[in-house]
This record gives sequence, structure tokens and C-alpha cells, in this order.
Amino acid sequence: MGRVSKAQAQENRQHVVATASRMFREKGTAVSIADLMKAVGLTHGAFYKQFDSKEDLVDKAIAHAFEDPAAHSPAGLEEPAKDHEAARRTLIEHYLSLWHRDDAGDGCPVSGFATDLGREPEQAARSRHVYINGVRNRAARLATGDDDGMAQLCTMVGALVLARATRGNPISEELLQAARTALTKSGTGQLAPQHRTN
Repeated sequence: MGRVSKAQAQENRQHVVATASRMFREKGTAVSIADLMKAVGLTHGAFYKQFDSKEDLVDKAIAHAFEDPAAHSPAGLEEPAKDHEAARRTLIEHYLSLWHRDDAGDGCPVSGFATDLGREPEQAARSRHVYINGVRNRAARLATGDDDGMAQLCTMVGALVLARATRGNPISEELLQAARTALTKSGTGQLAPQHRTN
């Protein structure tokens, strides 16, 4: 087999990072290099031509997830909204949706990487800056008046993690609905199946 061009090597690298970002959020960073490279369609040996270590890839996968404007955001939410409250409510409803519960791979990196970073202090230290900035940025999108959005983000992430852990039982949807009600004070309607809008 011939040598891979620099352009193809860069494309392969980006594909590995994007795939790893999805797989790590969905299944955790314990996903093996062999399984990852199989999913990408490249050989195990090709990994070490692109990355120094698995930890290096995890760092890049976390950064990629936070840079992806589509992660858990309806179309247009990343742009400044004329109506901040409407944008905030849309974000809450989308974040606490059945789609987001069931599609961790394309979901929020705050919830997607929290458990692994909590268990792996060395990885957390390497990725801390990117992760903390991501947490602060997401909280800022929820801020209202004197509220910096941190407690709201904690409620959303906690409800989502619990809903994923209890999926298949009615309490899963109850958790999402309870958090939505608490954050929007609407108390109306039930969680209906929701589809990604972008």
C-alpha cells in the first residue's frame, strides 16, 4: 500500500478525533484504540502515526466536542439571540429532551465527559482548561440578571445523567420533566419525542 498524502493523513486524523469525540461521550474513554480505529476504518497501527498516546487523543476529542457548535444546540443558538429568555428556554428544553438523553454521542461534552474526568485525575489535569471554559461558557448562556447560570447548568447536567442512568423506566422522563419545570417554571406539557433540528 502506498504512502498516504499529507492532506489524506490530516483528513484521517480529523476523522479519528471526531469519531473518538462521539464514541467517548457515548461509551466513555475506556473505548479501546482497536475498536475506535475499526469504527474509523483504519488500522490500529495508523493510530500511532497520528497521536502520541490515547491520552493525547482524549484531550483532542474533548477540545473537538467543545468546539462543535452543533453539540446539543438547536440551529442558531450559538449566535447572539435578540430574545435571551426565549433562547435560554429553547436551550433548556433541547438539553432536557429525549433526543439528548438517547444520543450522548452527539450531545453535550459537559455531561459526556464529566464522569470520566472525575475518575481520571491525570486526564482531567490535562484537559482542565478546555473543560472548565466549556462549563463556564454553557453556564453563561443560561445566565439571567444576578444568576450566573451555574446552578441551572448543574440542574440540567444532573438531570440528564440521572435520566440516562434510568432510561427504560418512567422515572427517566420524570427526571427530565422535573428539571425542565424547575428551570422554566412552566409546568405545562409532557416530554414529547423530540428530534434534532439541525
